[in-house]
Amino acid sequence: MPYTPDPAIFYDAAGDSSAPTVVLIAGGGAQLIAWHTDLVAALVDHGLRVVRLDNRDVGLSARFGGPDEIDGGYGLEEMADDVIRVMDHLGMDAAHLVGHSMGGMMAQMAAIRHPHRVRSLGLLSTTPGRDPRYILHDERPELLRAPVRYSRDEVRAAAMAFAASTAGERYPLDAEWNAWAAVEAFDRGYAPEGFSRQWSALLRAPERLEALRAVTVPALVFHGRDDDVLHWSAAVDMAEALPAAELQVHPGMGHFIAPELWPELVAGIARVVAAGEARPR
Repeated sequence: MPYTPDPAIFYDAAGDSSAPTVVLIAGGGAQLIAWHTDLVAALVDHGLRVVRLDNRDVGLSARFGGPDEIDGGYGLEEMADDVIRVMDHLGMDAAHLVGHSMGGMMAQMAAIRHPHRVRSLGLLSTTPGRDPRYILHDERPELLRAPVRYSRDEVRAAAMAFAASTAGERYPLDAEWNAWAAVEAFDRGYAPEGFSRQWSALLRAPERLEALRAVTVPALVFHGRDDDVLHWSAAVDMAEALPAAELQVHPGMGHFIAPELWPELVAGIARVVAAGEARPR
């Protein structure tokens, strides 16, 4: 099993090791399995190598506290540096980073802190900071205390119910896959307090919009017009700040990217990867 040294970050890889590498960075509380294997396969079919990782405090990666500890003492900076350490472990001088939600924030921070290690960006359903215009959810008080722990069956039922709540939307969630992913994540490493510790890191994360103006790599900014977690205006602001950005805002898409939109996503990632590979090194 591939792990980085101290602290351990678990990752997997698919595709030709000589191909341009895309690192997929999942959102808050999510494990690498949140990136569907069919989406990974589509990227590989476009001639890309794909690396997925478990962020610190979830899945098979290192924990930064016990069941009742909701602050791991780290920030978004350290989480971004974990991505760079995975690249180091793979012997890569640079890679293309694609992050969803919190993962997009990590990708931004990696590009700001390590500009020579990032060749392109994919910023999916994410924000450059905590401007009140961007934040559509509440303060998540449940993440500010030791979490309630649920059984495997309860976790599966909750995932089914959450998917069912999107019925009637243009791009509803796949209830069966959502339930499978929830159970798989439970079996790989159930630690709900890990999301609380990630949340603590996000609450003290620096604002990034102005810093993004100096990030010159090609970028795909991809957001849902009907995202009820993070407002699509964040995507517009990031695309305006980034000197080489492609913006896509999709009507009917919520916070998660539906399979129906994977062709547009994969094609967009492939375009910015090609543009990033063409830049002088």
